[in-house]
Amino acid sequence: MPILKLIEKIIGTPEQKDLKRLSKIVTTINDIEVRYQSELTDEDIPKKTAEFKARITAGESLDSILPEAFALVKNAARRLVGKSWSVRGNEYTWDMVHYDVQLIGGMVLHEGKIAEMRTGEGKTLVCTLPIYLNALEGKGVHLVTVNEYLAERDAEWMSGLYNFLGLSIGVIKHGQNAEEKRAAYNADITYGTNNEFGFDYLRDNMAQSKEQQVQRPLHYAMVDEVDSILIDEARTPLIISAPAQESTQK
Repeated sequence: MPILKLIEKIIGTPEQKDLKRLSKIVTTINDIEVRYQSELTDEDIPKKTAEFKARITAGESLDSILPEAFALVKNAARRLVGKSWSVRGNEYTWDMVHYDVQLIGGMVLHEGKIAEMRTGEGKTLVCTLPIYLNALEGKGVHLVTVNEYLAERDAEWMSGLYNFLGLSIGVIKHGQNAEEKRAAYNADITYGTNNEFGFDYLRDNMAQSKEQQVQRPLHYAMVDEVDSILIDEARTPLIISAPAQESTQK
């Protein structure tokens, strides 16, 4: 048996160590969520969000609040089962509650790592956990996806959960005016495409005054379809130009 394999068998791989560490936190999250089922009413859910924000402002770290925050998101999802709202013009009935593996995926994303999930494994629901946690700082969270249809669909799909938790959602789209974009960026959570986020960043850097800018200072972003956006899409540069200040004949 190779030495490396032997060492891994004795002390475990880095991935196994991570899973063991995160599994302990999952147990804590589920214990808190069970408590929330009896302790909280529906009206208490957004109040709990306000409490978390106040604790962060007072100096608590996101990591210390993570078990409670994830538990609240899971509890809110549980309370929404059977409730309906419109998604892309059709009535959608919520039927999702986070599984343990999705709680682990949420923690992995919060730590700035890549979580590989196959289609149908619930990555849209997984994203709600770190998005909610990082939105508590009040500095805005961006969800970057590959096309406007997905940005609008996912924003509407998850809107019931985020609104129940007391957070606002915005969507940036091509063709919006500055006021519409500014309102979307000032929401707690902003959905949009990589191109639109990128072009808004370039336009803001060409603005003549702060009043003409639409984005807030960048804080936390989550990338959906990371291989497509950071590899395939990244091959096409974003190019933007301004009118020449002097005659080109010079």
